[in-house]
Amino acid sequence: MIISRGRAYIFVHIPKTGGTSVALALEARAMKDDMMLGDTPKAKKRRRRLKDAQSRGRLWKHSTLSDIDGLMSVPEISSMFTFTLVRNPWDRAVSYYTWLRAQKFDHPAVHMARSMTFDAFVADERTLASFRATPARHYMTCADGAERCTSFIRIEALEEDAASLVAHLGFPLHLPMHNRSDRKADYRSYYDDKTADLLAQSCAEDIARFGYRFE
Repeated sequence: MIISRGRAYIFVHIPKTGGTSVALALEARAMKDDMMLGDTPKAKKRRRRLKDAQSRGRLWKHSTLSDIDGLMSVPEISSMFTFTLVRNPWDRAVSYYTWLRAQKFDHPAVHMARSMTFDAFVADERTLASFRATPARHYMTCADGAERCTSFIRIEALEEDAASLVAHLGFPLHLPMHNRSDRKADYRSYYDDKTADLLAQSCAEDIARFGYRFE
């Protein structure tokens, strides 16, 4: 997450959507008072600025708008350009699984991915429940229960969807390639009919809202 009062925007980083590249591009033009939550170079340097901050939820890389209540009021959030990235859910699930398998920290999802095939992981009710509980709307909902998102940006249509953001910022975003993995490029090769359908049911809200297809 990046909160820029100077440029009046909030970037909410949904996991495994390519958000680190956007964070790095924004960081390259950061203002001195921008608040950065994450693991990019400037975010690490500025981390201690927020060590005593009071908020409703956890202040970290993937904070939601609800989490930052207390740090920012709902009226202030409402006055800013709030945006996030979204990604084809079938593609995102492959990215999530691949990333988890490379991790070593102690977390149930890491243990699952490292001990399961992709088919078993994506069909597991714990995985499906996690996706059901966290559509894009979840990240962009404030503490008062209202969604406040100026722009959902599909990474598959980045130039088109980010036009309003670029206009707001007043400068283009030059995105570095970051967190590339060794996974196969075509996400469809990871699925059979059963697992593709299970993921579709779990992510039905985002699939319908953003027009995604298994193609």
